Amino acid sequence: MAKLFEPITIGNLTLPNRIVIAPMCQYSAEDGRMTDWHAIHLGNLALSGAGILTIEATAVTPEGRISYGDVGLWDDETEQAMDKVLKTVRRWSDMPVAIQLGHAGRKGSTAKPWDGGAQIAPEASNGWQTVSASTVPFQPHENAPEALDAVGLTRIRDAFAEAACRAARLGIDAIQIHGAHGYLLHQFLSPLSNQRTDDYGGSLENRMRFPLEVFDAVRAAFPADKPVTVRVSGTDWVEGGWDIEQTIALSRALQQRGVSAMHISSGGLHPQQAIPVGPNYQVPLARRVKEAVSVPVIAVGLITEPEQAEAIVATGDADMIAIARTVLYDPRWPWHAAAALGAQIKVAPQFLRCQPHRYKDLFIAP
Repeated sequence: MAKLFEPITIGNLTLPNRIVIAPMCQYSAEDGRMTDWHAIHLGNLALSGAGILTIEATAVTPEGRISYGDVGLWDDETEQAMDKVLKTVRRWSDMPVAIQLGHAGRKGSTAKPWDGGAQIAPEASNGWQTVSASTVPFQPHENAPEALDAVGLTRIRDAFAEAACRAARLGIDAIQIHGAHGYLLHQFLSPLSNQRTDDYGGSLENRMRFPLEVFDAVRAAFPADKPVTVRVSGTDWVEGGWDIEQTIALSRALQQRGVSAMHISSGGLHPQQAIPVGPNYQVPLARRVKEAVSVPVIAVGLITEPEQAEAIVATGDADMIAIARTVLYDPRWPWHAAAALGAQIKVAPQFLRCQPHRYKDLFIAP
């Protein structure tokens, strides 16, 4: 049997295969509230046959959004909107659903990507004042963020915990904390963005302090029998920035605190990043973390072919693979991967009749 289609357990959650649908922002929410677009989008992916579906980056406060079109989970209205979408999805799919909780920090207050994605000034419509570890903007010409003080740190940490409570009420199966791609928790981790001189800056121990406090708060707020995972950038791809050795130290600290899995991406913190983009370009980072911890490790980044994904998990480079743009382009990618690797996959009964003759044993009826 293909390793990619073997079950795997994360915490107490057993998944039927090792394909993760990664979180993908849709920029289609209204004041943080999910819309019918999300029911269409998530419902489609929930029928893909993947092991687990992750809801896009979900802001824990309004100013924690990347853009004004981002999903949030900070009040009763955003919770109710998500509940409506999830009820629609779950009516037709039993795929486990995770949610990525995050805060954009200095990379917030932007236009939607198809409108250019530039930062919107705080005083302009759909803009707000951003916050970060320090007053260092992402781009030199952008409005500088405010450095979070003790009150601000407590407020955001508590907002993560409150969002975790709301996720639990919604029956979410797992939480992924977003500590990657240059967003707030990553801004605390990297010395390029964190220039603080207090207990939250300077040494690696201090720079890890706030992300670890957020993890502890989320872990305490979410049911103990459900997984909490963390997504990190394995490197900034910039000299003097966050790197794989620091990522390993963070991963070990998180394992001691009960993290259920580590999801290893990279980059996003600095505009001068030099990323060697190509197939499997982030897999070596996942492999280094996997060698250092005993929890499952997820690899992501330009994983587009079934044989490629199988090789990653079969050789032990990672325990699971995550796909994002790949599954947007081909929402039935797990079906096609199962066919290519000689595996079987469960599909909705409405789809059983479309099984190709040459793959007569591909589909498993629910």
